[in-house]
Amino acid sequence: MNSNVSETRKINLMGLHRAALREHFEALGEKPYRADQVVRWIHHAGLDTFESMTNVNRTLRQRLEDTAQIAAPEVVREQVSPDGTRKWMLRLADGNVIETVYIPEPDRGTLCISSQAGCALNCTFCATARQGFSRNLEAHEIIGQVWRAHERLGRTANTAERPITNVVLMGMGEPLLNFDNVVGAMDLMLDDLAYGLSRRRVTLSTAGLVPAMDRLSEICPVSLAVSLHAPDDALRDRLVPLNRKYPIAELLEACRRYVSRESRRRVTFEYVMLKGVNDSEGHARALARLVRDLPAKVNLIPFNPFADSGFERSSQTVIDRFRDILLDAGITTITRRTRGEDIDAACGQLAGRIRDRTRRSDRAAAAAAPLP
Repeated sequence: MNSNVSETRKINLMGLHRAALREHFEALGEKPYRADQVVRWIHHAGLDTFESMTNVNRTLRQRLEDTAQIAAPEVVREQVSPDGTRKWMLRLADGNVIETVYIPEPDRGTLCISSQAGCALNCTFCATARQGFSRNLEAHEIIGQVWRAHERLGRTANTAERPITNVVLMGMGEPLLNFDNVVGAMDLMLDDLAYGLSRRRVTLSTAGLVPAMDRLSEICPVSLAVSLHAPDDALRDRLVPLNRKYPIAELLEACRRYVSRESRRRVTFEYVMLKGVNDSEGHARALARLVRDLPAKVNLIPFNPFADSGFERSSQTVIDRFRDILLDAGITTITRRTRGEDIDAACGQLAGRIRDRTRRSDRAAAAAAPLP
């Protein structure tokens, strides 16, 4: 039998959160506590083989060797920016390549991970959207990015000393279009036997899938970021086409429901600054009116250029004035510092190499080609 075929038939334990792994072991006739041991070995200790799991008996280790695997996406390229930002290109088993970014700060280390190979939402200012869409990532491919990053950065025995303190699902894809796999991976991020992150240190960014936002608030209420980018429906329809299905008023009501479940919770609104498009003083005042009754903060994101985007970054003077209008209105606002732009690791620049099932990338290339 072909060894590759044999491997693909093995269940990948990398992506099973503790409850699912307990069910798996019970189906094997094993005690559920074995799941706790294996979760700790895989995610806390960073093992990808069974032979070193010393508190698992030899018979079970051999059975796992025969029926299961522990596999994370393969690093095919690593780039490091002078500012310390790292970007990894990770190859999936089907040949798709996704991107994951690590951003170090003096007081924290943030890992930005992908949830899909490509993206189906077609936001006009995003390089990932230009790539088209291939498929949802499996849970093991999502959490595998966290596992691989820990391997590359240096895993420590003490969770509190690990280089990754925050995880944001802000990479390639719309996380809420891959709900079950994303939640399964986040369960491992939050598990004390795996990565031990608090809910406030795991942030999911969405363009605004309202029903899934409500479901998330009930099942796994992590920190929420909403890609807003415009203060009115006419403009947001152009920038974020999903707005035509879930317009701003409906989206904001979902945000209110999300934060209402916990007194200290607030939503982060992401707003990319596009020169001459959404950056006027009028836009700033409209945005302030829009979010003033919500427990929220606004992240202003200087646009990060990519080839043939059709957009330019707002000037720093314009961004500062926009920020000041929001601050004067009592809206907590920060301007996100651009990191890793020289290695295309900044917000909106992740592209990877995906097998585009939508053929959007072909259409975009044809549209950009010079006329004969």
